[in-house]
Amino acid sequence: MAEAAPAAGGAPTAPASGEPLTLTVDSQIWAQGCGHDYVIDKAPAQVPPPPVAQDAGPWASAQGAVHGRETNVEITVQGRRTSAVTLTALRVQVVGRATPAPGTVYAMELGCGGSLSKRYFAVDLDQDRPRARSVAGADVDTPIPAVRLPYRVSSKHPEVLLVTARTEGCDCSWYLELDWSSEGRSGTVRIDDHGRPFRTTSIKGLPRYWYGSDDGDRHWLPVTD
Repeated sequence: MAEAAPAAGGAPTAPASGEPLTLTVDSQIWAQGCGHDYVIDKAPAQVPPPPVAQDAGPWASAQGAVHGRETNVEITVQGRRTSAVTLTALRVQVVGRATPAPGTVYAMELGCGGSLSKRYFAVDLDQDRPRARSVAGADVDTPIPAVRLPYRVSSKHPEVLLVTARTEGCDCSWYLELDWSSEGRSGTVRIDDHGRPFRTTSIKGLPRYWYGSDDGDRHWLPVTD
């Protein structure tokens, strides 16, 4: 399997000196805190039990795991000062397309938790020119309507963006670009996985397992339709 993405545990990513905003980026986000697929080129007996969501980064890195079918990137954007910074555009740059990675799909199906209020974006990596499209989301049981950019942030008013990128047919490497403007200045911040592109691979046709019990002993079990 090609080189796996490193763990991203939500560590701050500092934009270039002089830019009026700060970012925290985490690409190991599970849907509603409970559901996610990883592709790992190992047999089930070689893969340890799934972690809790907050430990997903180290677990995935240790297993050489690649995000299966979708990658959720949570970006917290905050201004350095009380003066507003306007977020004007969010773009997707696909820098590599390859045959889907081989391996087995391991489903992280755990008890779901609540979600934080976020701005939701969807990306179809299979398009020739993917774009980050604002979509509706939900905060626990409360619907959140889709709200297009621009957004305004400051030191007292951060925004949390959740970008969900999906593929059905490739092993895609990609990153994001966030445009900003403030007090007559403007710029662009690259958002990636600690200096490397994010990576998402198709799971079509691969065997899929979940962690459960069929005889009193918990282990990886094949998913049957």
